[in-house]
Amino acid sequence: MCTFKRGLILVVVAVAGVSLVMGQEQEMSIEEAYLREAIEMMIIRETSRASTLEQKMIALDYIQSALSRGSTNDEIRVALEFLTLEGTQNRAMENGRLVNNFPSIRLRAARYLGDVGNQAAVETLLRVIMAENEPMVLQEAIRSLGVIGLNENGDVIATIVRAAGAFHTVKPDDMVALSAVDAISKIAFKTGGLRDPNAVQYIIKIADGPYVRPVQERARQVMSDLRWSGSN
Repeated sequence: MCTFKRGLILVVVAVAGVSLVMGQEQEMSIEEAYLREAIEMMIIRETSRASTLEQKMIALDYIQSALSRGSTNDEIRVALEFLTLEGTQNRAMENGRLVNNFPSIRLRAARYLGDVGNQAAVETLLRVIMAENEPMVLQEAIRSLGVIGLNENGDVIATIVRAAGAFHTVKPDDMVALSAVDAISKIAFKTGGLRDPNAVQYIIKIADGPYVRPVQERARQVMSDLRWSGSN
């Protein structure tokens, strides 16, 4: 099917979906709810894999709406996984040029994975932070890991330290450092403490590193809080 016809179909489906998903105030039957979700998932699937920034924004708008209603359908996570890795692990090239690098899309998708909040979302976010080179996307993915708060086998904190530590070594970034310190703190308190010496060393480096004073002070506060909690 040609690009024009495919785009036209997507627009028609999107308009129909909007009327079903967003335009009804009355209570729906079970059948109507299933139909709404099926149409919504179809729109998310198609628009998330479209080639344009505008279509991907439509996908994220629908995902945001679904998440706000408490829907965490795995199809949503799959779409978010595709969007967060597009341009880094999923690369489209034309004449030697990367044509699907959309940091703003990856940032929103990483944020919404935090709202999905399960182990599968964590696994996707770990892939994201090891592949990501845009500080604003990296900080959002790290923040989402802190929001979720899972740390199976210590892998989450260890991966955060590796990814943020690479930025600390090559190109220190205040917001990446702050998001990493906050996420480590949240995860440590949710999972019973911090037992990773590399994470402790990383926080110390932030406290004494080339960062603005509020970031340094936040790192020192986290160290103090962890000490009082008996986490290290």
